[in-house]
Amino acid sequence: MSGLIADFTALLGADAVLTDPGDLAAYAADYKTKGRSPLAVALPTTAAHVQNLVRFCVKHRTALIPRGAGSGAAGGAVPESPAVVVDLSRMNKILRIDRDELLVDAQPGVVTLDLQNAVEREGLFYPPDPASSDVSTLGGNAATNAGGLRAVKYGVTADWIAVLEVVLADGEIIRAGVRTRKGVVGYDLLHLFIGSEGTLGIITNLTLRLMPLPPARATLLAFFRELEQAGQAVLAVLRSPVVPAAMEIMDAVSLEAVRGKTGDLIPPGCSTVLIDLDGTETEVAAGSELLINILKEAKADEVRRAPTSNEAKALWSARRNVSRALFELRPQKVAEDVTVPVTRVVELMTGVARLAQEYGLLHACYGHAGDGNLHVNLLYDPQNQHETAQARAAREKVFRLTLDLGGTLSGEHGVGLAKRPFLSWEQGPALIELQRRLKQTFDPLNLLNPGKIFP
Repeated sequence: MSGLIADFTALLGADAVLTDPGDLAAYAADYKTKGRSPLAVALPTTAAHVQNLVRFCVKHRTALIPRGAGSGAAGGAVPESPAVVVDLSRMNKILRIDRDELLVDAQPGVVTLDLQNAVEREGLFYPPDPASSDVSTLGGNAATNAGGLRAVKYGVTADWIAVLEVVLADGEIIRAGVRTRKGVVGYDLLHLFIGSEGTLGIITNLTLRLMPLPPARATLLAFFRELEQAGQAVLAVLRSPVVPAAMEIMDAVSLEAVRGKTGDLIPPGCSTVLIDLDGTETEVAAGSELLINILKEAKADEVRRAPTSNEAKALWSARRNVSRALFELRPQKVAEDVTVPVTRVVELMTGVARLAQEYGLLHACYGHAGDGNLHVNLLYDPQNQHETAQARAAREKVFRLTLDLGGTLSGEHGVGLAKRPFLSWEQGPALIELQRRLKQTFDPLNLLNPGKIFP
């Protein structure tokens, strides 16, 4: 180990290699999942640094884990066995914005919101919008194929990546993808790396697609006394000719957690559908009028259009902060990211409500109604052993319910450590074995983020 640290230090300098136990402890967990402290942490600033770090780890037969902001929720960048962490947060430069080709080149440590703001200043738009955009990084978004609020209209991270520069497990650097609008030469390795959680290579540069910034936006808010009515409203909107940029559903508990953060714009005891529209002024005006009528016909108690951009920002800020706000209701929670067909969203939410009642737990459900990706939260007090056990048992029932409804166990957070034990619940042995063989081909020494995804 001392030889590896010496190699790291000679390459990066002492200030970019962390070995103090206090520093290392910060890398033992992500937003939700706990593991163990790494052996050391390296903070490169270039692809050449990463390339050499990988080669050093191969020489010393030491595992390494790429990490961005640590905002993940499945333990994808958390060590569970001896490993070094390659923290990419200092690789945070936006290298070039190409207004003509509608492309941007950036390093993996760029914070998503920083990129969005930078391109918007140029009159351009990067649509992928995870709720953690103020902290999550581009490399982490690509590694997990993050979704987010605007996926209903614009898709997920994978839909906006043109090219990835990746350091492979032997230190070789490759570029997968094309800058052109079309290209089908060879296997589509670009999309193999996207969502692979750092198990096949380390992303060191991204070329992302952009579009012109929509000139107009509107936010609609509809309140429903019954969750089923909210669900039917979502389906009615999806059947309409208007495609929302974002459409979120929140149950009464989720809303109660954030009501104070909206200036009490939201009344108590209701479920809410929150919609964002974008486009030209004419498109947004016509779309808003149509959707307001649809929501009223779906028996909304009230439908509002946010009168100012500040009010719209307050509503969307509240939605982004639901997860954190729930900790004010209980000190801990089981929080799962699952996806079902949009026609089964209400069945999932009502099924979770029944499970929570059966197990004696407070629960909250909210998420991306437009694509069926919901965040299920089972709230509990970790000091209460019975409640803790009930939450963990109910979690498995949530997974079973999701699969019974034709869904998938992870919509945007990945598998990592947290959902690794349940992979075989969704995927058959032949499919899992094929993925294992791919991992072996790319990483024969099993040094890149070992132990993730596969049980």
